[in-house]
Amino acid sequence: MGRVTHPVTVVGVDAAGAPAYPAAVAALAGARLAVGAARHLAAVALPEGCATVALGPLAPALDRLAAAVADGVPAVVLASGDPGLFGIVRRLRADGLPVRVLPAVSSVAAAFARAGLPWDGAAVVSAHGRDLRPALNAARALPAVAVLTAPGAGAAEIGAGLVGWPRRLVVAEHLGSPAERVTETTPAEAAAATWADPHVLLSLADRTPDPGPAGGARADNQPAAAPVGGWALPEDAYAHRDSMITKAEVRALAVARLRPRLGRLVWDVGAGSGSVGVECALLGAAVVAVERDPDAVDLVRRNAAAHGVDVRVVAGAAPAALGGLPDPDAVFVGGGGLDVLAAVAAREPVRIVVTLAALDRVAPALALLREHGYRAEGVQLSAARLADLPGGSVRLAATNPVVVLTGELP
Repeated sequence: MGRVTHPVTVVGVDAAGAPAYPAAVAALAGARLAVGAARHLAAVALPEGCATVALGPLAPALDRLAAAVADGVPAVVLASGDPGLFGIVRRLRADGLPVRVLPAVSSVAAAFARAGLPWDGAAVVSAHGRDLRPALNAARALPAVAVLTAPGAGAAEIGAGLVGWPRRLVVAEHLGSPAERVTETTPAEAAAATWADPHVLLSLADRTPDPGPAGGARADNQPAAAPVGGWALPEDAYAHRDSMITKAEVRALAVARLRPRLGRLVWDVGAGSGSVGVECALLGAAVVAVERDPDAVDLVRRNAAAHGVDVRVVAGAAPAALGGLPDPDAVFVGGGGLDVLAAVAAREPVRIVVTLAALDRVAPALALLREHGYRAEGVQLSAARLADLPGGSVRLAATNPVVVLTGELP
């Protein structure tokens, strides 16, 4: 008879050190190899003679697990909470190991439970062992975000990055243990405090926006999915004054060049109606709209609310209004002179998109982008829309041509 192959049993352990899944008791009793953090190994009952590997570097533990599977030795891995949520299950699967998962309540589920909140529409992101910016921008963009933190990338750092956004934070420390503490705070207060590791942070909008007629991105369980109502929406989908709005054909190219997505921050400078920024937000990006006209500022806010997205609006004239803003990944410049474009380029976003109606401004803007190290190119867009004529015929009605410049850092 051939050797029996046992999958690696991954057992979730809650913050109090208890494997919550009923089948975990039998899995632990039959284990001949146990892998996990030292605190987890010390918290569970293992049979006499069971070999243990305390996690430090992961590679040696994976080698031991692979050998156990090959030899038909029952092995368990102990992990915090639900190990399929930003946990070790992904790495075990990537190494080709067969896996059986017995989860405990995840720290994210526990944190939302302690706060008494539903979380079926929340985004879950991680700042553990990776760049903090994508997690921070997700919290800037979306109304409900859970962040798995790490030392140096926790509530203090995220709170500092959320100052200026209307957010309330829930910080859950040592969930499930006698030292458990759940604190509701503001970004500024979180930035000034000291927090115990590990902790989970919930970033919650002061008011969860309604999805709106075109904002299905916030109504389903995929907050980073493409909006069900589409993008490059017609002008009548936005409140605007005297046709002062980026036309749908131009907006389609501008948004494509900006490449908005969850984890990225887009500036909409000279926002006007805010249509470009709103559509970037519908695609998951965090957005800051800068506009000097008080009436237009109100339009941006109204359009963001109508489409169910969270756009931070900064009332002020660029370039001065750009000084205190967080560094962007991409910038749309829809208004302002070369001084505004120079101030944007000095912040070195990966992408800059500029729309120009006046031809005499094209060459200087192109030269400025290239002087700042951008690969720059441009295209002139001319659209002619169908318009009805009497008798059922149609004609072509031309829109004003616009030059779209795109600069990208190599």
